[in-house]
Amino acid sequence: MSLFNVSIILLCVLGISTGQILFKLASPYFPTVLSWSSIIGFVFNKYLFSALVIYGFATILWVYALRLVPLSIAYPFMALAFIIVPVLGMIFLNEPFQWRTLVGAGLIISGLLVIVR
Repeated sequence: MSLFNVSIILLCVLGISTGQILFKLASPYFPTVLSWSSIIGFVFNKYLFSALVIYGFATILWVYALRLVPLSIAYPFMALAFIIVPVLGMIFLNEPFQWRTLVGAGLIISGLLVIVR
């Protein structure tokens, strides 16, 4: 797999991971009483709106990546989100980073190396 293909796939994973952090930041603004105005206001919340835009861009880029790389090779890269999201959560949300996450990250990267090679 070329460096270009890997770069596109990693950009997709980073986009999805960033979207998850933005979804978490948007979650306190979820309306407690559902009405059209509260839902519309929530959709245009800066965090949720940004997450949806990033997800949309990542999805389009993902479809392009799948044009270049077989799904069976590309999809395992999405497991990197299980590493990136906790790291971003630690940095931006002050969430704890546990040793189990580090062990799991090692297993994910090992598995990814087996699949890609």
